[in-house]
Amino acid sequence: MQLKYVMMNTAPTANDTFIHFGKISRIERNSLTVSLDENVHCESCRAKGTCGIADSGSKEVVVSDSKEAFSINEPVAVVLKKETGLKAVFWAYVFPFVLVIATLWIASGFLQEWMAGLLSLSILVPYYLFLYLLKNVFTEAFKISILKV
Repeated sequence: MQLKYVMMNTAPTANDTFIHFGKISRIERNSLTVSLDENVHCESCRAKGTCGIADSGSKEVVVSDSKEAFSINEPVAVVLKKETGLKAVFWAYVFPFVLVIATLWIASGFLQEWMAGLLSLSILVPYYLFLYLLKNVFTEAFKISILKV
């Protein structure tokens, strides 16, 4: 009974998780692709601005290493931990911003203003390449759970 109550609520539960409903759209060897439904509860959620799921009608989430067997078009619930979202925001937005500002501040002491600006923006290319090369590490760190409904 507790699980049904938690799954109806899209706000953070007692253990700081968010639940989004969807259907299995694709099954591959080690991963499932879930098409998330448009969520009517997102309007009242305080985290909708940072979540990204509330922004459009259809989103897809790839879930890896599911221990249960699923079939195409089966309704499921995707469980996202609040902590996971905060880590993702840090690596995607906060750290790159700090990196650009620090590079601009340091480079402006040695280079002309326009060169420091170009260098600070171009520092993002190796940063995001580095993130891409570590995508397997981030996949392990950002686990998404899936439950049958």
